[in-house]
Amino acid sequence: MKKAIILHGWTRTLDKWQNFINALEKKGVETNLPEIPGLTGSLEKVWDIADYVKWLKNIVDKEKGKVILIGHSNGGRIALAFTNRFPEKVEKLILIDSAGIYHNELPLRIKRIVFRTIAKIGAQALDRARLLDRRGRIRQTLKNLLYKFARESDYKDLDKSTKQTMLNLISTDLRPVLSQIQTPTLIIWGANDKITPLSDGILMNNLLKNSKLEITKDARHSPQFTHVKEVTDIIFNNLTI
Repeated sequence: MKKAIILHGWTRTLDKWQNFINALEKKGVETNLPEIPGLTGSLEKVWDIADYVKWLKNIVDKEKGKVILIGHSNGGRIALAFTNRFPEKVEKLILIDSAGIYHNELPLRIKRIVFRTIAKIGAQALDRARLLDRRGRIRQTLKNLLYKFARESDYKDLDKSTKQTMLNLISTDLRPVLSQIQTPTLIIWGANDKITPLSDGILMNNLLKNSKLEITKDARHSPQFTHVKEVTDIIFNNLTI
């Protein structure tokens, strides 16, 4: 039986993965979906991509032989970094709408700037708001507006270490190392992804020397949830080649 370690993206719960896992296991693929520190909850200290590679190695080392890595979004970023560092441990790499390509377009530059300054700006704004509203209603409104401006509603609920960890990850550009990865790689992408655009998947396919790109029509950022059968069929067909 094939064994796959699934690396999820930022999420508050792993419940959505169950249908995908069930479909893979029906096809004879055993799965392991670990909770990733900082991607499903809080962190006691700030992590960077090297910390995630080290964390994943501890999991992979417990397996016998090579593993299949399935990485979605930020999980794909971790899977890519790990495969580059420890290619001998990965039989096949499967990326689903993966992060890893650094973008510097104006909206994303603004987002990173807001993330870095939001604590300082927020504190100053909230102090003024306390003077205006003892019940904190204006304070909360100002806080929410800052996060809305950054277009990251979940960010406001994270602790300080996790916020910095998020910044570290989205500032990591794996483009320079992609051409060094020789591991057979299957890239699955939602055609209508607005979070990690299809152009990223095409670029990864061009840079990863031993890769294949499968585009899921009418899918967005998480085709493994919305197009379960199609995605698992693609994975199974490519695993049996």
